[in-house]
Amino acid sequence: MFGRSGTKEDRYTMMTETPVPKLIIRLAIPTIISMLVTGFYNMADTYFVAQIPGKGTQATAAVGIVFPMMAIIQALGFMFGHGSGNYLARMLGAGKQKEASEMASTGFAMAMITGLFVMVVGNIGIEPLTDVLASSDVTEETLELTQQYARIILVGAPFMMCQFVVNNQLRFQGSAMYAMVGLVAGAIINVLLDPLLILTFDLGVTGAAIATVSGQIMSFLILLAGSRRGENIRLRLKNVHINGYYIGQVINGGFPSLIRQGMAAVATVLLNRAAGEYGQEAAIAGMSIVTRVLMMLASALIGFGQGYQPVCSFNYGAGKKDRVRQGFWFCLRWGTVFLVVVAAICIIFAPDVIRIFRDDPDVVEVGSAALRYQAATLPLLATTVMINMMLQSMGKGLKASITASARNGLFFIPAILLLPSLFGLTGVEISQAVADVCSVCLAVPLAASELRKMRE
Repeated sequence: MFGRSGTKEDRYTMMTETPVPKLIIRLAIPTIISMLVTGFYNMADTYFVAQIPGKGTQATAAVGIVFPMMAIIQALGFMFGHGSGNYLARMLGAGKQKEASEMASTGFAMAMITGLFVMVVGNIGIEPLTDVLASSDVTEETLELTQQYARIILVGAPFMMCQFVVNNQLRFQGSAMYAMVGLVAGAIINVLLDPLLILTFDLGVTGAAIATVSGQIMSFLILLAGSRRGENIRLRLKNVHINGYYIGQVINGGFPSLIRQGMAAVATVLLNRAAGEYGQEAAIAGMSIVTRVLMMLASALIGFGQGYQPVCSFNYGAGKKDRVRQGFWFCLRWGTVFLVVVAAICIIFAPDVIRIFRDDPDVVEVGSAALRYQAATLPLLATTVMINMMLQSMGKGLKASITASARNGLFFIPAILLLPSLFGLTGVEISQAVADVCSVCLAVPLAASELRKMRE
């Protein structure tokens, strides 16, 4: 956001005096693009592996089976990124540069160590790992493709985690543009390599995984370079302090992100297993496509909310709580309007959306029904997401963790375990919609008390 001539005073003035809607939009545009790029990233492999002659449905199912593992890796990256980013933004708002600098380097180091651990342990235990992720009804061919894809994705775990840490730290400092450039560059590499490696060189799902990891490495390197520009905090080894205090602050600020995305990963595993049991590989492929499409749509909303997060953290640290409240209502109002529009499009054109990825009648039938059910409650997501982001950015770790776990944990897991036994495949398709309704009923009272305190 700042050029080389920017100063810390410029940043403080911008974050505390710029009209809130204007500031959120300025910060949200790069983050919306970043999140759409991340969603596109996740959809690219699904699209191109579906084009593999004779193996499209199996390859689509394999990528869908591995997706929860990727989501957990991303969730860990977001935990370290949001945890360190929330804290450093509050410290910058309070004028405590030393604490902010130490947290930036410590959060990065924690992510790198965790990523290396996941890479090694995951590859050693690849067979039991994929057995957990996949339904017992998948074929040996699908299981083999799943393991091929997962092994290479795990190699990219350290880079994936660290890119999300640096990306979020840049956002919370107000440098959303640098954060966007890093993710966009990686996505371009991924999309260019996908058709080349998957189809031209006939590498199949192995090519898809190589393309994904190559994009992640590119994003990591560009974001790391961006963290050294302007007034952004430099990552330095001497500032790494992995102690109880900083670990606690990362967990307090980042655990809601881990819960939110970790529960989404668990939910996807259960969804894949239920879909496999009641509809076999065509159902897994259909539900996988729906998951990716809705993630792409939700990513725009999340990007909008992430434009609010640094405004919330910085101004809460600076004691300007009226700006925190104003930003929340602005994002909630326009986020809901956006989701109403995209939900209507999904309901009307559901079969056409699914056919973009896989023109298989069985896949289209399952995917269309699931997309319509989930789109019907999609507008409620704006309330749940904005409440969670506000609570997390204010450092309200317990309340933020509850709201983060509600949609994909507290309500979806019981729904996916119960409803299919009552309604068969339809129960699989409606489970997420039921969870959306229940989660918004839980989130609203938790936010109301905090908004009341700030008004007083």
